[in-house]
Amino acid sequence: MIIKNLRLVFLLGALVFTSTFVQAQELISGVVKDETGQGLPGATINEKGTSRAVTTDLDGKFSIAPAKEFPFTLQINMTGYQTQEIEIYELTAEAVEISLKTANLLDELVVIGYGEQKRKDITGSVASVPIEIKSQPVASVERLLQGSVAGAVVTQTSGQPGGGVSVQIRGNNSITAGSDPLYVIDGFPINNDYSLADAGVTEGSKINPLSTLNTADIENIDVLKDASATAIYGSRGANGVVIITTKTGSKNKSSINYDAFYGTQEVIRTLPLLNGAQWWALRKDAAANSGKTASIPNVTGYSLDTTGAGTDWQDAAFRKASMQSHNLSILSGSDKTKLAVSGNYFKQNGILQNTDFRRLSARVNVDHQYNDRFRILASLNASNIKANVAPSAIVGNLLQTPPALPIYQDNGSFVINSPFESALQNPINSLYNQLNETITNRFLGNVAGEYTIADGLKAKVLIGADVVGNKQNRYLPSTTAEGQALSGNAIVGTVSTTNWLNENTLSYDKEFNEKNRVNAVVGFTAQTSKSKSAIAEAAGFATDAFSYNNLSTGITSIAPRSAASEWSLASYLGRINYAYDDRYLVTFTLRADGSSRFGEGNKWGYFPSAAFGWNVSSEKFLQQFKKISLLKLRVSAGTTGNQSIPPYQSLSQLAYFRYNFSNTTVSGYAPNTVPNPNLGWEKTFQVDAGFDLGLFKNRLSIIFDYYHKKTSDLLLTRTVAGSSGLSDFYNGQASTIYQNIGEVSNQGIELYVNSQNTTGAFKWNTIFIFAKNTNKILSLGDGVNQIIPNISNPSIARVGYPLGSFIVYQADGVIQQGDSPLTPQQNKSPGGQKYKDLNGDGVITQTGDRIVIANQPGFTGGITNTFGYKGFDLTVFFQASIGGKLYNQNRANLELGTGYVNASTVMLDRWTPTNTDTDVKAAFQDPAITNSDRFIEDATYYRLKNLSLGYNLPKSLLSKVNIENLRIYVSAQNAVTWTKYTGYDPEVSLNGQSLINKGVDSGVYPNNKSYQVGLSLSF
Repeated sequence: MIIKNLRLVFLLGALVFTSTFVQAQELISGVVKDETGQGLPGATINEKGTSRAVTTDLDGKFSIAPAKEFPFTLQINMTGYQTQEIEIYELTAEAVEISLKTANLLDELVVIGYGEQKRKDITGSVASVPIEIKSQPVASVERLLQGSVAGAVVTQTSGQPGGGVSVQIRGNNSITAGSDPLYVIDGFPINNDYSLADAGVTEGSKINPLSTLNTADIENIDVLKDASATAIYGSRGANGVVIITTKTGSKNKSSINYDAFYGTQEVIRTLPLLNGAQWWALRKDAAANSGKTASIPNVTGYSLDTTGAGTDWQDAAFRKASMQSHNLSILSGSDKTKLAVSGNYFKQNGILQNTDFRRLSARVNVDHQYNDRFRILASLNASNIKANVAPSAIVGNLLQTPPALPIYQDNGSFVINSPFESALQNPINSLYNQLNETITNRFLGNVAGEYTIADGLKAKVLIGADVVGNKQNRYLPSTTAEGQALSGNAIVGTVSTTNWLNENTLSYDKEFNEKNRVNAVVGFTAQTSKSKSAIAEAAGFATDAFSYNNLSTGITSIAPRSAASEWSLASYLGRINYAYDDRYLVTFTLRADGSSRFGEGNKWGYFPSAAFGWNVSSEKFLQQFKKISLLKLRVSAGTTGNQSIPPYQSLSQLAYFRYNFSNTTVSGYAPNTVPNPNLGWEKTFQVDAGFDLGLFKNRLSIIFDYYHKKTSDLLLTRTVAGSSGLSDFYNGQASTIYQNIGEVSNQGIELYVNSQNTTGAFKWNTIFIFAKNTNKILSLGDGVNQIIPNISNPSIARVGYPLGSFIVYQADGVIQQGDSPLTPQQNKSPGGQKYKDLNGDGVITQTGDRIVIANQPGFTGGITNTFGYKGFDLTVFFQASIGGKLYNQNRANLELGTGYVNASTVMLDRWTPTNTDTDVKAAFQDPAITNSDRFIEDATYYRLKNLSLGYNLPKSLLSKVNIENLRIYVSAQNAVTWTKYTGYDPEVSLNGQSLINKGVDSGVYPNNKSYQVGLSLSF
């Protein structure tokens, strides 16, 4: 019995040993190389149909134990190279040698709206953000377009963390309607237009809605620019379309990924201002030149410093601020299901004290093949944002508050008000003690079902929702100047928006006779949005302890406000792409949109486009030129539309008014707008011609475009005549009406170059972009040559000039003794600013002596170099804007020289009877601000936008601890800027998306430069 048991044990042991030996022998070994024969580290080898996968070591070698019996398929993937599959039929002692071909940029799949195409088959103008740019640590996706997409101009409207960003693609089409592109996130189209500012709470509360999207979730960003590409989005394609695709899982492969970085930020530069003693000398000069004597105000509890350095308000307000991000994702998949789950924590402290931005987000993407015919897709994203926003006008106050004023009183409490004539509040007190908190909760998701009816014919139904809840909590305590007079002021505001989408499409993709390929889509979509807002406010609190949390205790009640709006859009769409023999390409698109925003009889707009392409490189006569890998010629033309105006503008609206009859107050309603039943679509007709060129096996790829756009029937606001009796109840200004009047044109060129300079062990790749756009106003309607939105501002829209131009006087030095005092100001004493008498009538007037100065960049560009060597990678990204202008309103304020507020150090060279050889005017107490070309500055800049150095640890080391990949890196953003602009930063515009007022720098929250250290870890 014992012998039998021993035999059984021996037999079992032999079986185990044999099994182990056989398993050890069934390792498939190999090496992955590039086209030059160099080993490729980091390539992924996956056994197709299983989750078994390995990566190559530093020499490109690998070993994999197959999970299936022979034969099986190995799939080899690596970024920048074409995917390859090889069949393994038997076990051999020789290593498998695999050569990967460099990926062809023109063969990559590009999302084009309701489908995707290979880039070589695209007839329109479509750009993609390079992978090197997508890895930048930014708060919102728009910043990734800057310098990486030819024709996209990105302007920060606030350096506030999570703050506003304005994007124009191929110039400015409109004047008073919306100008930013349409964003499509995983198939859901959204406009960048949610904010409490729109609901009337406070301008400072505006938080960029796209900052709710975690940029680490983004897989691809494709930008549609010409009419052929954007016409499928019809009414919302005139300003371009940005298609954002988030990450999904992979079939039969799983990974856990953790990405994190930590960094610091600081203001790019501060402005040189007078110290306490210098300012006091200026104040005395201003008083003396105005026939007065300067005196030091009597204050209690603190002292004024008029002999020393005083307070450096910028130094007290700006700080080195931290930022951090943590992103965890799980990507998995089987034969039928691909799953991606991610979570993100992002925190950015602002460079101004007590400002910050925090985002929590989670995403789930599912792609499930239910059976051979039915597929289910879902993309769900939820986010929560909390931001502490800087008080309104805080930057202007920092610059102008007299340096003689201290921050703190002798007892340690904040000084509240300036005792000087300006009565400016203590800006540091405002920063620390004002509460301006914005909280945004957003759910953006859609679920789709796709059914294969027949070979190549698919039906898809998508249902989606974008639900945004926005809340602002604001409190001005009685210890601040803003809240002192009211004994505390509390405001609570909410905005809720629900946006529903339904898309129903039928697509057909089929190849006939190996030469004819047809890709077509038709569909019907419907979208509706409902928004509601409410604001409650109270003042006069016995204590600041409750902040905004107990409005009922405020003695002074302020009438609550609420509003609601709704809009709807119904659309029919169709597109057909036809390719013959990979040589001749044709695209026809038609979309019809019906919008609730327009008048009866004008609600529907029709937007057709056509495009033609010729793959010349597929012709026999060109195939003898071996160095030309691809040459495609493209031409397109079409019409797109714009409906980006507030709802109800075609209707007569009522406003609430109070009336007094016999000493009794009664309430009622009266019209405050004029109806316009003829209000219809703003339309842009665009022609585009270009070529795609690939040389030397596509190691050099060149994409060039020329375009011309003409926008007509502008959605332009006009002031209603005062004789109408209508006025805007809320701001007391004259009522306005939208009309379809005016024309604007844009034309330009774009160039994209991608060069793989070296491809061996040392890799070097260069991407260069260049874009030039010329914008011109062609018409503003019958009898109208110009629009000046505000006489006190320098902005003007004039026929023949680009949007964003300025109307100003021409400075002509300083009035000297004996000069003719040519100035529009009442004070004409020597030392005053002198201006040119352009019409020669001997006086300076608004009508005869102001000039219009055109303002638009000569060109924009960017160059990105990436290097790789044995695990090291280096990215150097430069971005430039050449030839633009900014009106430096900050400088205009700081050169007034009144002595009431602080001034620029330029005023140290001011005119005095003993310093007459200067162009800086003298100090006077009460000069008026005059818009002058003196303050129009060259906004040209060159910027080291991103510098990143990383190292991938060796696979041989990581495999011992079951880690697939580990990259550590350091990076810098906006590290160096070369510019002659004297403001905080040339990448700025106070008015953001207001095109008619763009290019003015006045108190904008400054931009920052930042430095990070981070890691990317995969299991």
